[in-house]
Amino acid sequence: MVKVREDQYIREDGSVDLDIWLEQLQSQMDIENIEQLRQACELVQQAQDRVSPNEDVWSKNTQGSLLTGLEMTQILVELQQDQDTLVAGVLYRSVREGKLSIERIRKEFGTPIAKLIDGVLQMAAIGSRKNPRSEELVLGSGFAQVDNIRKMLVAMIDDVRVALIKIAERTCAIRAVKEGSRRKRYLVAREVFDIYAPLAHRLGIGHIKWELEDLSFRYLKPNDYKHIAQLLDEKRLDRQGFINTMVSLLEQKLGEASIDGEVNGRAKHIYSIWRKMQRKNIDFSQVYDVRAVRILVPEIRDCYTVLGIVHGLWRNIPHEFDDYIASPKPNGYRSLHTAVFGPEGKVLEIQIRTFEMHEEAELGVCAHHLYKGTDTKTSSDAYEDKIAWLRQVLEWHEDLGESEGFGDMLRADIVQDRLYVFTPDGHVIDLPNGATPVDFAYRVHTEVGHRCRGAKVNGRIVSLTTQLRTGDQVTILTDNEERPRRDWLNPNLGYVTTSRARAKVAHWFKEQDKDKNADAGRKIVDREFKRLALDQEEIDIRKVAGSVNYKTAEDMFAALGAGDIRLSQIISGAQRQVERPGVEHDEQLDLALPGSIAEARSGDAGIRIEGVGNLLTNIATCCQPVPGDPIGGYITQGRGVSIHREDCRNLLELRQREPGRLLEVDWGEEGETTYPVDISIESFDRPGLLRDIMILLAEERLNVMAAHTLTDKSSNTAKLSITIEIARLDLLGKIMDKINQVPNVIDVRRQRSGVHS
Repeated sequence: MVKVREDQYIREDGSVDLDIWLEQLQSQMDIENIEQLRQACELVQQAQDRVSPNEDVWSKNTQGSLLTGLEMTQILVELQQDQDTLVAGVLYRSVREGKLSIERIRKEFGTPIAKLIDGVLQMAAIGSRKNPRSEELVLGSGFAQVDNIRKMLVAMIDDVRVALIKIAERTCAIRAVKEGSRRKRYLVAREVFDIYAPLAHRLGIGHIKWELEDLSFRYLKPNDYKHIAQLLDEKRLDRQGFINTMVSLLEQKLGEASIDGEVNGRAKHIYSIWRKMQRKNIDFSQVYDVRAVRILVPEIRDCYTVLGIVHGLWRNIPHEFDDYIASPKPNGYRSLHTAVFGPEGKVLEIQIRTFEMHEEAELGVCAHHLYKGTDTKTSSDAYEDKIAWLRQVLEWHEDLGESEGFGDMLRADIVQDRLYVFTPDGHVIDLPNGATPVDFAYRVHTEVGHRCRGAKVNGRIVSLTTQLRTGDQVTILTDNEERPRRDWLNPNLGYVTTSRARAKVAHWFKEQDKDKNADAGRKIVDREFKRLALDQEEIDIRKVAGSVNYKTAEDMFAALGAGDIRLSQIISGAQRQVERPGVEHDEQLDLALPGSIAEARSGDAGIRIEGVGNLLTNIATCCQPVPGDPIGGYITQGRGVSIHREDCRNLLELRQREPGRLLEVDWGEEGETTYPVDISIESFDRPGLLRDIMILLAEERLNVMAAHTLTDKSSNTAKLSITIEIARLDLLGKIMDKINQVPNVIDVRRQRSGVHS
């Protein structure tokens, strides 16, 4: 964590010794103009003397604004910031509290510093408030709040130093908030945890991110924090002795390999431990990286050499190795992570990285000095830098502004990427990953979306289901008449992926004549029933309407035509009728076929075993896996298949000693049974047609039980009969829609008869 050595420059009476403070800064980095920093400090002191200090959580004696400015500046020094940023750090809090004006800052210190402070003031518009419907704190809602976020991002994109100053200020706030009321601690911690810790993560500032998470976690969940802290304290001496032994051994091995590196113990942060326990549903004793070592080496090749040394010393734990050098994290983080069974069977996590990677992990964007201007760069390089930064902040904004559960989204390990495309005029439009030209059209303007008939991407006409990529220039081809297509509302066809575009299309159809909507909806249902080979005489359409909360079938058809209800909901209602007890039909065929995927039961947990019939299974007592754990199977003599955790020592030994008796297993789905269904596909023949269909089915994780192809050379057509295992009719409709999108496919239907021979 960042530490402030204030004990050296604060006198006994609470006043500040600027000479000692400035000497400390100069010992940490080369300050360009130390007198300008002194001038800024003296100005803050004078302004503070003129105004009675407000009572706030940052006040210490009578030095509130000044001490906060000095502490912010010290954080910025550790982030290796430039002269203007340091001066802005000293002055910011006084400007925020109204003791100094932007005009005076501009007059005495220049426009660049005034602009930095003004940018940080814009970020102050972002804050937390209480949700009137719950106790959860959320961001300010509505268009005004989103507009504030966008203004803040404009300032950030223009100069990354703005975000760094604000993060430094919030770091000071969370450090000092222990002096405030319980409610004040909660409010500050909630804001820091939801907004500024994730932002520090996005910027790759590792040590700041960890500190903000730990301190805010302390106030948000004090009982959990204290519990884990106590567990760490109880074993601290034993753990430290173990770590010291490992550090000495690894230093010896690095010397033998002639690698000039550093080895040190790595502290595991309390919030990180709690999050891992929650995410993996494990006890404290199962958190592998409580004992952790970090190894720093000069070159990338040394990283892999050291990895070989580590794995030569101790056996590595399966699935606990990550190569973030070959595949860096989205925020640029690079390192090798591995976990091994060390001496006495104790698990040890080891991180291996170069000194440069370590600096980037600690400082993030600060290590790249993107903020220092473009004087030494070509215009192309500067543009690329700005686009890279734009991607980071817009990704953060999307999580923050459009998700109801924004806090969880920001803290998620996997964050959806954004893509950035251009209008014909060169304006940048940001969209979710996977967006299509239709999404783009509605993002530009609702009227453009309604009139969309086609699209050009980079000058070439493309399908409206084409997924856009960052850098594409998109031109929408429009008609004079507003006429969206009903197919756009079918999620299986892939025309629309954003909720904004889907809502606009649905609203347009809702505004149309109800009779037309009902007629369109009836035709959609009739066509789907025929395609799924459902006998409409067996189905009471009024009961189907009731199952989806409509009084009459006419109302249900109108809702479907207007886009208020999805076709899959109606199909699910129809399926419940044809599956009533006592009726035998081909959805209920026995699946006990040779070589199929069978399920065996052990207690209440379904275990699916690939490639074998029904076998007796038992849960191994040595590791006692529970649903959700990675598992493996071992064929015993007379006791069926024994199920172990993947990291079980016994299973690891069996894998080396008797690999031929191991099976791949996973936890089966509870309460869902699959049935064989025959589908008929008609298409124009072409090479690779069957391959493309099989790849699609494999991507959907469906089991293909049989397939037959008949080609008619005279008409150049092909008929395919495929038997697949499916759980629900609505899922079958989705699969058939996707097959229909395969090039050259004419029609896809379900067939009642068996697979043709």
